[in-house]
Amino acid sequence: MKLNILKRSSTILLCGALALGSTSCKDDFLDEELTNQYSTEYFETAQGLEDLTVSLYGNIRWHFGYEWAYGLTLYGTDEFTNANDLTNEMWNTYDNRLNPVGATPETGAANNNATSPAALWDQMYYGIASANTIIANAEVIEDEGIRNRCLAHAHFLRGYNYYRLAAQYGGVVLQLEPAEGVVRNFTRATDEETWAQVISDFREAYNYFEGEVYTYGKGVTWTKATAAHFLTKALLFRASERNEDWNAEYIQGDLNEAIEAATYAIDARGGLAADYRDLYANWTGVDSEAEQLDEILMAAPHNADASTTGRFGNRTYNYFTPQFSNFSGGWVRRGVWIGGMDFQRLRPTEYTYAVFDHVNDSRMWKTFKTVYGVNNVINADAGVELGDPGIVMILNTKDDDTYNDFTFGANIQNPNWSDVDGRLPEWRQGMRQTETSGSLTSTPGQFVPNSLVLYQNGQYVSPDFKSTPISNFFAGINKTDDGSRFAEKGDAHRDVTMARLAETYLLRAECYARLQQYGNAMNDLNTVRARAAWKAGENRSYYIDGSVAFENNSLNTGSAATNYVNSNLNMNTYYLSNPDVEVTTAASDLSLTSFPDNLPDEDEAVLAALGVSGSYERALHFILNERTREHLGEWMRWETLSRTGTLIQRARAFNPQATNITENKHELRPVPQSFIDGLLNEDGSNLSPDMKADWQNPGY
Repeated sequence: MKLNILKRSSTILLCGALALGSTSCKDDFLDEELTNQYSTEYFETAQGLEDLTVSLYGNIRWHFGYEWAYGLTLYGTDEFTNANDLTNEMWNTYDNRLNPVGATPETGAANNNATSPAALWDQMYYGIASANTIIANAEVIEDEGIRNRCLAHAHFLRGYNYYRLAAQYGGVVLQLEPAEGVVRNFTRATDEETWAQVISDFREAYNYFEGEVYTYGKGVTWTKATAAHFLTKALLFRASERNEDWNAEYIQGDLNEAIEAATYAIDARGGLAADYRDLYANWTGVDSEAEQLDEILMAAPHNADASTTGRFGNRTYNYFTPQFSNFSGGWVRRGVWIGGMDFQRLRPTEYTYAVFDHVNDSRMWKTFKTVYGVNNVINADAGVELGDPGIVMILNTKDDDTYNDFTFGANIQNPNWSDVDGRLPEWRQGMRQTETSGSLTSTPGQFVPNSLVLYQNGQYVSPDFKSTPISNFFAGINKTDDGSRFAEKGDAHRDVTMARLAETYLLRAECYARLQQYGNAMNDLNTVRARAAWKAGENRSYYIDGSVAFENNSLNTGSAATNYVNSNLNMNTYYLSNPDVEVTTAASDLSLTSFPDNLPDEDEAVLAALGVSGSYERALHFILNERTREHLGEWMRWETLSRTGTLIQRARAFNPQATNITENKHELRPVPQSFIDGLLNEDGSNLSPDMKADWQNPGY
């Protein structure tokens, strides 16, 4: 559905939004039947408007239903690059296939799944159309409380959708009333006008929401804190570097208002979850505790009811996992008992591994999956049994020389871990760790079908172990793993977190840094880093991810149950990756004592590689590093780098495949040519070539 064919007189205006999710206004809308057959007249009644309000939650599911989930948000940045699958390669390399028309196999795309520049543009206007209908007709709702609730949700979604459009494209068409008939003549708003509208909608939502009232189910419902968080983001965006040509008059006021809004969200929601693992790794199934945390401000809702899946299910479990079934030589078979499918879309860059404190930052070891268990014995003479480690990824640091002379790769005799062996229990079949006992080491000479190390002789060698032609052998992240799927390629059932309080702290810290209030910024940063440190008593070698939801899956019987146990060993490679660290359950400390001077070594190395100097630049890039450590893979990296004017700088420094990224072009996305070609002048005539060119972003 294109913006230029919106109609108010037929059912197609709004049924698209409803088909994505829900319908009637009960406490848990995901338990209700779909109602996508209503006429638009129904949505001019009080009950119809309330039903339509609930349906707005369905619109946000789109973001995670297909390849665009990562192509638009994570590719072409410092954090991730292509693995061997090249479906959306052009979004990472910025080559000429990233253009207003889009790419097909006939024009060089790897397959038909490549994301079109029109995908986000078209979809956001579905939700905007629904929000416009609610806002325009809200007065028919006599109950003031229900009316305000509907207006809060409508302004929030309209603001959010315009936020996504503005973050990607800059100024866009501001359609703020329900369209009458077929409309093909529009005016493109400026960046300044578009951000003013985004901020206005979030302010309206903030004012209409009644605090932290969970009207549609905790963990899903948008509240005043949700609106405050996104108001903070929008104000900070307007005050940031991408808008420096025109934003001078707004900066001071926007930063102060953003701090005020962020403070409301932080105070209202009561702080961060106690353990970083609880946010993603401890997902045990639909509506589990991981989805109910006060830290979560917004999530795209999903459950196990196929009737509510709608047009776009949750496919995010496919994209972060390496191609383990391929490079393992068959020792590790894929299946529903492993929480991720090995689509190998997103390969972490060297920067992404190096930006962590490998010893003291628990987020690294609670996020990266570094061990897969053998669930299929290929060679009985190899001395490997079911449940032994089948894939071992050692995430060492550049200055580590432990493994300089060892041979890594597939189907080789694993090195003798003489420096680390003997301190810990050796691995054997059936060994499964707990949070407080057991650690990973190996028998000297133990055969491991596949092993990898990041560095040898000070060189980053990880991508060299499996190239076809691009590496598909890497440590993936676990934030989307889902062992509750009913089929190997079935929809995931877990919610997708879209905003949480840790980011609110980092947004406020950035506002303080921009105001040169570095002490306040450091306090917020230290709040986030305190949660990231190891707590006393933690087993640093323990690992878990959303595969554990398979324990509550109806498929968890017979051979599938055995495969689950053998594949998921609850262990990581902490001690193999940090061979000089003695086994410990002591707490660690990540507190900053000075900011932005005297930063941790890993940050100073990043800043040196970027050539960064000056207090503000050091502070900004440290916060960007902290966002990687805290929010890796959480669907917002491209917009963050574009907003801060650091996209070109950091992609060139840390993403060797972003070879064609160009200043004054790739900070924005191309406006879809299909939309421009459908436009008409007010008199019904076609736009001239120059008029069409005026609609397009620079460089395209």
